[in-house]
Amino acid sequence: MYAFIEGKISGINPAEVVIDCHGVGYDISISVNTYSRIKDLETCRLLTHLAVKEDAMVLYGFASEDERQLFRQLISVSGVGAGTARLILSSLTPEEVTEAIILGNVPVLQRVKGIGGKTAQRIIIDLKDKLGKGQGFREILGSTHNTKKEEALSALSMLGFNKALAEKTIDKILKEEGTSLTVEQLIKHALRIL
Repeated sequence: MYAFIEGKISGINPAEVVIDCHGVGYDISISVNTYSRIKDLETCRLLTHLAVKEDAMVLYGFASEDERQLFRQLISVSGVGAGTARLILSSLTPEEVTEAIILGNVPVLQRVKGIGGKTAQRIIIDLKDKLGKGQGFREILGSTHNTKKEEALSALSMLGFNKALAEKTIDKILKEEGTSLTVEQLIKHALRIL
């Protein structure tokens, strides 16, 4: 119904923003990610999604199309409502959520308050194929993943560790922690295990 709302920010907190659009104040629910991108602005343009329930109509706002699309994908999963989807996008960046889903990383999704193992698995099963095809994410993820992995593997080999064992360890860390770790963090995690 509303594609976007653009106007002056008349009130903002990490959960919602009020945008004055030609004298009409729109109360829009936002994620922490969107808040961090618009908190210092005087005016903004938010892409929106209107959620209609039996007892309320809630307007959700997003600073980027990627975040809005991910929100819409998340609410398409049985058992994930708009509030839960916003909580997921407040706890993790859209990139971290997409990465966790594509890699099947249940523990990352379970870090979000209120997301249990079954819900995390349902999100992964329902969205893995849909998100894996989108916007070349696999290529981006793969190149970052491989570069960090190769650098960490090279460093561990120079330190005298068995290459095959180091590679298994790095793969395990990347699967559990995701690719948001820096090369240094990856090496430190590996050294604790090796």
